[in-house]
This record gives sequence, structure tokens and C-alpha cells, in this order.
Amino acid sequence: MNIHEYQAKELLAKFGVPVPAGHAAMSVEEAVEAAERLPGPLWVVKAQIHAGGRGKGKFKELGPDAKGGVRLAKSIDDVRDHAADMLGNTLVTIQTGAEGKQVQRLYITDGVDIEKEFYLALLVDRATGRIAIVASTEGGMDIEEVAHSSPEKIHTITIDPATGLMPHHGRAVAAALGLTGDLAKQAANVTAKLYEAFVGTDASQVEINPLAITGDNKLVVLDAKVGFDSNAMFRHKDLAELRDLSEEDPMEIEASKYDLAYIKLDGNIGCMVNGAGLAMATMDIIKLNGAEPANFLDVGGGANTEKVTAAFKIILSDPSVKGILVNIFGGIMRCDIIAEGIVAAAKEVSLGVPLVVRLEGTNVQQGKDILAMSGLPIVAADDLGDAAKKIVAQVKEFA
Repeated sequence: MNIHEYQAKELLAKFGVPVPAGHAAMSVEEAVEAAERLPGPLWVVKAQIHAGGRGKGKFKELGPDAKGGVRLAKSIDDVRDHAADMLGNTLVTIQTGAEGKQVQRLYITDGVDIEKEFYLALLVDRATGRIAIVASTEGGMDIEEVAHSSPEKIHTITIDPATGLMPHHGRAVAAALGLTGDLAKQAANVTAKLYEAFVGTDASQVEINPLAITGDNKLVVLDAKVGFDSNAMFRHKDLAELRDLSEEDPMEIEASKYDLAYIKLDGNIGCMVNGAGLAMATMDIIKLNGAEPANFLDVGGGANTEKVTAAFKIILSDPSVKGILVNIFGGIMRCDIIAEGIVAAAKEVSLGVPLVVRLEGTNVQQGKDILAMSGLPIVAADDLGDAAKKIVAQVKEFA
């Protein structure tokens, strides 16, 4: 689960991380009021969407010469004009894709006298199974280009979970950023506070870009992107309330209501599978047969007919889906339950695309009998390889 910048800063401030003053705004009037509550004479008006690259982004409706989603304002009138430009319009960045995202919220902050910008992030390093600190002297809007063209300027420091963050980690961050003296102490302190926030909220990512030295020699977090492990949200009811559904895919929102693991992809073959590993293997074998999966969907091991029906309807709600492959290995999950859900959903939504089903495991024959007697045009498969070949062939035939 991701949150907006203003929410991230408010959260990090609770852990003692230094952030400039700022206020969220949902309208032009609220943006003006927010600016009037700040000392000025310089403000920053920032579009709030779940994507990076806002400063270099472009608004679809404003033409190629319009400013991006992060703008300086030297007067209250500037704040008003920028807010009117941004709210309700679609911001396209390197991370949103061509469709962009509609700006529904703004963040008005104090302007800061910036001497130097850095990049600092904490994330889960899957290669080591540890929390990693990533630091670079090349902070700012071009960090993606730095990672691509000058990877030697990005330093990674892993933290042993047995010890947690130690003083030497803070010193290593300061050294990676080229800081000495009081600024080195500040860097170590910011790192410690960020680590505390990361662990304390079950975060999956805390990205600070930029971390800046101000004119009065202070380190301040000027932008923050924070994401959480959705599986841990039951421990953080307060954080779950920060979720902005307007920033998420409607099908993924619907899937979450039924505790389904669903991610939309770019292909045209919908997949419904039980088990994350089997789902990954199913997507791989579709690609090996020359097609592309339209989604990742794991119904889990304890699904009932209602859950399977919901999963099927979510897949079919995607207009890019031209065929569906159901791949079930019934252990805890019974094949007859899956079959009942498939039949119920197919009848409810008037199945109009090819459907290939591979069932194996508990009550497999009962499941196959239910599908066979349903009267629906369902193609049975003997194994996963057979299923992939059949659904790819069916989609090509009906294209």
C-alpha cells in the first residue's frame, strides 16, 4: 500500500524526521488557505499522485510548454494559479505511463533555500533478505538517469536483522554522502529515525529524494515516498486509513474486498490460479507459448464458491482479456468448489471468451464432472503444458 507525499511526511515527522512545514489541499481555496498559514515569501505547490517524476511531468490538458507537477510560487496569486492549473488535470510522468493520473490533491509547503541535494532510501533487499540503505550524492529529479548511467555513485548498505541499525551504519551513510562534522551527525540521526519508521510501520520502501542541505546547514527531507507491506496492515489500522482508493486500479480494489491477490498486467490471457508459485509458473508457460498473461491472480488455498466467482468476474471485467486459463492444484482447495465457482461466474457474466481449465488434486473428478455437465464451452486440459497450448491456440483462433 502506498501513500501520498504529505501523508508520508506527516508520518515521518512523528518519528522525529526533519520535514518542512506544509499542508494538504483538495481545492484551490484550500491551497490558498494553506499558503497563508505558512510564512512565505516562497511556497512550493506539489501535485499529489502515487508516482515519481512529478517535477518533469506534463499535464495532458495544458500543452507541452506548461510547467510540471512541482512548482515554485512567489506570491499567493501564484499559488492560486498553480492550484487551478493542476487540480482535476491529468499528470503524465515517467512512472505513470502514457495514461497519467488525475491530480485530486495538492501539498503546499514552505520554500527552502537548497545548498545541496542527496538521495536516501530504505527498502527490502531480496537478494540478502535484509533491509538495505541506498544513498547517493546525486539526489533530485535525475536519480533514475544516475542509476542507469553512473551506478557507481549509488551506495548500498545492508543491515543485519540480528543487530538492527548500528552507529557504524549512520557513519557509512554520511561517508557515502560525503558529509563531515555536524552534517555527518545529522545524517546519522536522520538515518536512525528513518530506520525506526521503516521497522515500526512494516514499510516496504521509504524513499527520500531529495534529502537537502539548507542554507542554514540543516538536513531536511524535501520529498518522501513511503509504501507498506499490505500483508501487515492488520497491525496498523491507522495506516490503512491513509489508503487513497482513487490512486489504485478498480479491479485491484475489488479483488482486495475478497482477499484475492490480483495484479493487472498487459497481456490478453486471464489467469486464475491457487498459490503464488503456481501462478508465476502459469504466467511463465503462457509466455513460453508465445502469448502474454493479462493478470496475476491467486485465489489462495481456502477459497469458497463466492471467492472464486468474484475472481472470475474480475478477470472478465478487463476488456483486454481474450481468453482465460484456470489452473488449480487442489490440496486444501477442492476442485469441485473451483468448478462450482467457474460455472456460477460464467453463467452470471455470459462468458464470451475461450476458457481452458486444468484441474488436479482433491475431488478432481467431481470438479471435472461439474464442468462437463455445465453446458458451457469449457476446454479441459490434462496438464499445465497442455492447458497453455490450448488457451493460446484458442485465443489465436478467435482473434
